[in-house]
Amino acid sequence: MKPRESAAFIASVSKDVKLNQVCIKRVATEIVKAIVSQEFEPNNMMIHSYPLPVIEDASSIEWVFVADALNFSFWALEENAHYSVELRGKQYTGYMALCAAITKAQEAGIPITSAKYYANVTKETVNEIFMSSTREPIPLLEQRWIILQECGKIINEKFDGEFYNCVRQSENSAQKLLDLIVSNFPSFRDEGIFEGERVSFYKRAQILVADIWSVFKGKGLGSFSDIDTITMFADYRVPQTLVHFGAMEYSEKLYKLLSTNHTFFNGDQEEMEIRGCSIHAVELIKEELKSQSMDFNKETLPINSAMIDYFLWEYRRRFATDLAKVPYHKVRCIYY
Repeated sequence: MKPRESAAFIASVSKDVKLNQVCIKRVATEIVKAIVSQEFEPNNMMIHSYPLPVIEDASSIEWVFVADALNFSFWALEENAHYSVELRGKQYTGYMALCAAITKAQEAGIPITSAKYYANVTKETVNEIFMSSTREPIPLLEQRWIILQECGKIINEKFDGEFYNCVRQSENSAQKLLDLIVSNFPSFRDEGIFEGERVSFYKRAQILVADIWSVFKGKGLGSFSDIDTITMFADYRVPQTLVHFGAMEYSEKLYKLLSTNHTFFNGDQEEMEIRGCSIHAVELIKEELKSQSMDFNKETLPINSAMIDYFLWEYRRRFATDLAKVPYHKVRCIYY
């Protein structure tokens, strides 16, 4: 099953995670208010805050691919000890630190976004490129090195050395690009078995598609007429925001478990319920947003799951202190 169908199935039988329709409407209202007040700008989702060189050409695609190939597991055991990278006098943490490290490497003359380079990059070099400016190192360094080499070799063998050629093969279809990514790159196959059914989440594969769409502002290489078929990107932070709003509710048993800083395994029942219900919640928020047609011009603003995901993710960053009271699920894996 694709992520949307997987999520609907998981939500329909979930035991420890439930959705609250009243609060789902509340989230939609919050998004509308943020758009109308221009506090949130859907048309500038990625490019206004990411530490990347904004060039709308093939080089942007290679940059985005490397960032999303390594876009996983940034949480720290100690809440105040984050993986961090300084770029141009500004300190970045988590995923933004990864982005800063890539741009910093480029500025130092390291061809980190070239598949020919990272297909053979050494573990020592990867460690130097993604070195933290704090005592908290980037998690899963060895897995990131292995993934870089694997992806580089695949791009060189199948796509003539550039992920750009994979994007071209998609013929401006988000779903076709998603299928190309998942079928060719094993590290993007974010799947599992839930209640005897094979389900998928494809967090990194879908965010890769959405990031290309966002960087190109839905035009040219990023013109995906079916971008609406991409779901939210099921990680550990967006569910935290959904619980904060009350759109998603945990059973007492699960909430207590999360509050103990329990580390789940990828594929655990509770973990899959959280991820699946998060995707389904955002699908319901999207439908609610589409029904609120009077409040803003939907002809010029995108109403899709990627936009909602970004709003929720950014909200968590802006109100991190408030949301710190909400426990989030922790998993050490390469998928998110």
